[in-house]
Amino acid sequence: MHGRLVKKWPMGHPGRCECDARAGDVHVGSIVGPNQGGIRVRMVSRVMWSVVGGVLLLCLVSVASAGVIHASTASGFQIQAQPRPGSCHARGSGVASRPDPGCTPGLVNPAVTQATIRRTICVSGWTAQVRPPSWVTAPEKLASMYAYGLTGSRSRYEYDHFIPLELGGAVNAAGNLWPEFDTPGTRGFYRNPKDRLESALKRRVCSGAMTLAAARSAIVTNWVNAYSRFVPNALK
Repeated sequence: MHGRLVKKWPMGHPGRCECDARAGDVHVGSIVGPNQGGIRVRMVSRVMWSVVGGVLLLCLVSVASAGVIHASTASGFQIQAQPRPGSCHARGSGVASRPDPGCTPGLVNPAVTQATIRRTICVSGWTAQVRPPSWVTAPEKLASMYAYGLTGSRSRYEYDHFIPLELGGAVNAAGNLWPEFDTPGTRGFYRNPKDRLESALKRRVCSGAMTLAAARSAIVTNWVNAYSRFVPNALK
């Protein structure tokens, strides 16, 4: 008696988890994700079907710990639905705030990989080619502000790509865009400190000093901490 449990991810997701279970035989869990080259966990034991769910859970937890980030192909020329009003809560405050991971976990553009950076993000002007037009982002930004419970002036917030386009972030997915608090610069335009981090990480990726996956992970894990590490002047 044996069975096979397979966790299937959404289209475009860069990882998969498969768990084989055979009563009284070898149990194998395989986790395969981007840039990791695959992770294999082997457990030999005699177990009953009652613990098969636990084997699957181990696979799923292992995938999460491998830092897998989902991908999205949401069109930049179609207004995307946003989370319901008041359902999202930023972490921190002011320019050091971070998005709600449940609403804005950070998503990537599947067309941008380590193998394609020389013809995508490392090409001058590439982001302008994929950036959604304002007629799409303006209503999305307002709906996103409502989702985060924000009712102030729209000009106080940047509709920010959490994983930036400069690092191959998803072009127009609700899970990668959020209303980031901003402050006016000395020249009158708005520029969040996170923008400086994004530029610094892109330079490192395109120079070969850092992998694309590592740069994306630095943003998603805690961009404020990454700022202190990769930008010369500490966040004030």
